[in-house]
Amino acid sequence: MASSGKRELLVLYGSQTGTAQDVAERIELLVLYGSQTGTAQDVAERIEREGRRRRFHVQIYALDEYDKSGLINTPVCVFVCATTGQGDPPDNMKQFWRFLLRRNLPADSLLHLQTAVVGLGDSSYLKFNFIAKKLYRRLGQLGASFLLPPVYGDDQHDLGPDAVIDPWLVDLWTKLDTLYPLPPGLSVLPYKERLPSRFNINAYSAPVSNTALKPPSQAMPALLLDNSRLTPSSHFQDVRLITLEGSFPHYSPGDVLMIVPENTSESVERFLQVTEMTHLADLSLNITSNEEGISVPQRLSSPCILRTLLRCYWDIQSVPRRSFFEILSWFAVNELEREKLEEFVTPEGQEELYSYCNRPRRTIIEVLNDFPLTATKIPVSYLLDLLPVLQPRAFSIASSATTNPQHVQILVAVVEYKTKLFHPRKVSSLRFYKHAQFGNYHL
Repeated sequence: MASSGKRELLVLYGSQTGTAQDVAERIELLVLYGSQTGTAQDVAERIEREGRRRRFHVQIYALDEYDKSGLINTPVCVFVCATTGQGDPPDNMKQFWRFLLRRNLPADSLLHLQTAVVGLGDSSYLKFNFIAKKLYRRLGQLGASFLLPPVYGDDQHDLGPDAVIDPWLVDLWTKLDTLYPLPPGLSVLPYKERLPSRFNINAYSAPVSNTALKPPSQAMPALLLDNSRLTPSSHFQDVRLITLEGSFPHYSPGDVLMIVPENTSESVERFLQVTEMTHLADLSLNITSNEEGISVPQRLSSPCILRTLLRCYWDIQSVPRRSFFEILSWFAVNELEREKLEEFVTPEGQEELYSYCNRPRRTIIEVLNDFPLTATKIPVSYLLDLLPVLQPRAFSIASSATTNPQHVQILVAVVEYKTKLFHPRKVSSLRFYKHAQFGNYHL
């Protein structure tokens, strides 16, 4: 039916599942995260989902997106933060970190706050979980009390950070259940029950005038001038010199250039086919929040199309994290597929998940191909919950601004290797640079 003569509404994709949002809730639980590659954000969202199951009123923010004054009236907050580089805070935590380190903050600023700290790091680095350790000390200096000792996840562990985070979270929920018992008449939602999606998506038949996605904040436009292979074709590795032109700030050789890659058109088509979403690929999508405290990502605030999101926004070629299997299991209608997905989410199933997914570097698209009956049941509104966002990749600058301040050059070695899977593995970001065409990009 036509609406006001402007555009025809085809489908409304949203959450119609009545669960925690439709009933009384416990106190507010705030989850704040600082994440560089998405791992800390994934852990934070896992805590947020479990909090909703336990009827807490959960709000989740990146640290720099949160109004710092709100901590004064917050009863419980869980911090999840990664350490990047040589003991540096993630980019979406830097402003909050500078504020927290101010010397003029009163020693009793957070006297009322009950908190807990989760750190994500890599023990092969000297400053392992440096930011989480400093955050824990600083919160204590400002008067906060701690629900539990901090936990420091390690990427070097055979089973990843979850090896220590899993038992810690069990203790956290036990502690919170003791301090804040469920109100009469409420119970914890069953683990297998699907939670409402965080976003609603309206799909319209009207074409989008501009199918390009908003660039990331602080991104700058650049023109790809040259993409040349430096090694001979007979050499085992493809090393490329990429030249970009733009209005760059002053830089020195060795400085880092952050670039957000794109997925290939082939990957996008494979995703659309396995999920049977091809008929939705070029419709106009309008995305709105379905939860208080959850805002629509800035890049998705204007109408866009699914094909563009799959190419430029979601990392559909990445190795899926554990939460991917948790959410995917909600849509399983085949008993065998559901049992396997649910097994991958349990602590006991982590070794098998590692062997299936992490060791061979199996991608999201390949996993969906392995669970075809479930893949076709994924609602479009849950894609924002299910799929990770493409993260910027860092490259050392190989040129000098004294030669030409408007040009930047980077050297890229394309990584390709074989596993037990049929198709050779290629690092998704480097595959993009190998095939990047001349034109405009955002850095």
